[in-house]
Amino acid sequence: MFRFGVDSFIWSEAFSEKDLWIIPKAKELGFEVLDIAIAHPETFPTRLVKEKAQEVGIELVTTTTLNDKTNPISPDPEIRANAVKALKLLVDINVELGSKILGGVNYASWGYLTGKPRTKQEWEWSVNVVREAAKYAKENSDMIIAVECVNRFETHFLNIAKDAVQYCKDVGTGNVKVHLDCFHMMIEENSIKGAIETCGKDYLGYIHVNENNRGIPGTGLVPWKEFFKAVKEVGYDGPLVIESFDPNFKELSSKCAIWRKLAKSGEDLAVKGLANLKTIAKEVV
Repeated sequence: MFRFGVDSFIWSEAFSEKDLWIIPKAKELGFEVLDIAIAHPETFPTRLVKEKAQEVGIELVTTTTLNDKTNPISPDPEIRANAVKALKLLVDINVELGSKILGGVNYASWGYLTGKPRTKQEWEWSVNVVREAAKYAKENSDMIIAVECVNRFETHFLNIAKDAVQYCKDVGTGNVKVHLDCFHMMIEENSIKGAIETCGKDYLGYIHVNENNRGIPGTGLVPWKEFFKAVKEVGYDGPLVIESFDPNFKELSSKCAIWRKLAKSGEDLAVKGLANLKTIAKEVV
């Protein structure tokens, strides 16, 4: 019942035409789903990616991170308007690709920290931006926008499942769900199982299966049996995707504080992680 995927971040920091080879590579390594991280939607080679994925026969989903110029919680209304435009462009890309999920930090600028707790005004700004994008998505497809809870060092806006579920309810369009990541849950949640149950079938939209130190899944502290049991019990049937980063990546390694190698290579991490997770999952099914 579990479908495993891999993130393009394993190989590339900013996916472009030169990275099309990643699509058949992911399939070759035994992954059913490829999550393409879209860093630059304005130059993303959508048509070529679609053609290659159809040729290979692999499911695509996408993630993104917004920046200071497209920040939905910026006090500057022009920047918030840019956020709406960026999200609508990302929706268009997903629709063309046939992707059913746009995950990631798509509700605020990734790494934007004000030095104080989230405000009601920031909440309202973000909800309004994402609501407009979600309505646009609903008019054009059955895709979802999945808002990722990330740790306190990467955002002050959405850190836990409980808040993310409330965010989805406040957007109110029905196609905004929660994106959970085991790495972030290990920092912010009191319980992996509890976070999954908080989302439940109605609000759990996407999952990244990362280890607590972003190393090889199955070699760290994440309670994987508990995780798989909870996922099965709530009836989540979406992809479970491995994501990690090479310490040679400049922006990603800096923002994610990756200072040492966690495997021989990103590909080695993904392949060994897939084998480990499949073994553990078999014990739960």
